[in-house]
Amino acid sequence: MKKLLRPNPVILFQGDSITDCGRKKDEPAAKPATDLGQGYPAKIAAVTEILRPGCGVRFINRGISGNRVIDLLGRYEKDFKALKPDLVSILIGINDTWRRYDKNDPTSSEIFGESYRTLLENIKRDLPDAIIVIMEPFLLDSVPERRVWREDLDPKVQIVRRLAKEYADCFIPMDGIFVRYAAQGYKDTDMAGDGVHPTPFGHGIIAAEWLRSLETAGLGW
Repeated sequence: MKKLLRPNPVILFQGDSITDCGRKKDEPAAKPATDLGQGYPAKIAAVTEILRPGCGVRFINRGISGNRVIDLLGRYEKDFKALKPDLVSILIGINDTWRRYDKNDPTSSEIFGESYRTLLENIKRDLPDAIIVIMEPFLLDSVPERRVWREDLDPKVQIVRRLAKEYADCFIPMDGIFVRYAAQGYKDTDMAGDGVHPTPFGHGIIAAEWLRSLETAGLGW
């Protein structure tokens, strides 16, 4: 089983606006607290600092709002390979669905799967020791008009689950996790007002599940 054995390991968060969450892109060398945005990456870093002060983990956020899988693949050399991460955490996919409905620019399930697989193959080839964490895309039932998106998103979620079985050291089924929280009485709108972008509470859920999943998988540090 892979472990974060190198001193001062680098943890890279990749994705779209959910990961980006207002990070300062003009300060790539800034301290993590000013460069991680206000979402789950910042919460994960804050908890780490509280529980393991001085552990030396460096967190990097390279999420970019609006990105689809093909965009991650397009910036692979600069924003994956060149950073030499010890752990890569990926949350991507909702925009591959969203663009079908707001811009008539769909991404077929076939192209989505092929692009995602190529990205993961590149990571395995160039960063063979890196731990891969995959989170599935999600859509909460906050906006009834967006329920139709499920016809496009659900097949992509299934693709991510299959790819995770092949490539991930840790898989976090966020779509299913949010459904579980809703079944426990939490309101979808309290977790993500538009069904896509988490509230601070929603980001807290992602951060907690991320940390819990890594610990369960024996990948903690």
